[in-house]
Amino acid sequence: MTPNDTENAARAYEPAAAEGAPASAPEAATADSIATLEAEKLDLKDKLLRTLADMENLRRRTEREVADARTYAVTNFARDMLNAADNVRRALESVPAEARETAEGALKALVDGIELTERDLLKTLERHGVKRVDPQGQRFDPNLHQAMFEVPNPDVTSGTVVQVVQSGYVIGERVLRPALVGVAKGGPKAEAKPAEA
Repeated sequence: MTPNDTENAARAYEPAAAEGAPASAPEAATADSIATLEAEKLDLKDKLLRTLADMENLRRRTEREVADARTYAVTNFARDMLNAADNVRRALESVPAEARETAEGALKALVDGIELTERDLLKTLERHGVKRVDPQGQRFDPNLHQAMFEVPNPDVTSGTVVQVVQSGYVIGERVLRPALVGVAKGGPKAEAKPAEA
C-alpha cells in the first residue's frame, strides 16, 4: 500500500461516516429554515394586508374630504351674502302691504326689482347648496333654531315656533346660521313620538 492509498481510504471513510450518523441534522436545518421562511411569509402577508387596508381607508377619507371641500368651500362667502339677503328682505318689508298693492309707476318698478333681486339671490345661494330655513309653525329644534323669547299662547302646542325674527340658513347638512325665533309656551304639551321597535 502506498501512502496515497491510505489517504484515499481515509477520505473514502470520512464521507461515509458523515453521511451515516448525522443524516438527520441537514433535515432538521431544512425544517428550521422552512419554518422561518413560513413565519416570515405570514408576517409579510400580514403587513401587506394592513398596508392595503390603510390605503383603502386613506382613499375613502380623501374622497370624503374632497366632497366636503366642494360642498362647504363657499361657507364664508355665503355667510357674508346672508347680510345682503337680510337687507333685501328688510327693504321689502319696509314697504307697507297696502302701498305695495296700490303702487304704480316708479314705486311698483322698485318693489318688483327688489323682489326679483331677492329671488335671484336666493336661487344663486341654493345652487351652491345654501337653503333658507323657515320654521314658522314647526317644532322648535335647537340644532336649527335659536329661541329669542317665549310667547304665552294657550292655543298653540308648547315648543312650537310662532314667530320668526330672522330666517336661518343651512349649507349641505350644516347650519350656516340658526333661525332666530319666538317659541310658544303655556299651551298643550307636545305628544311624544312612539318609540320605534
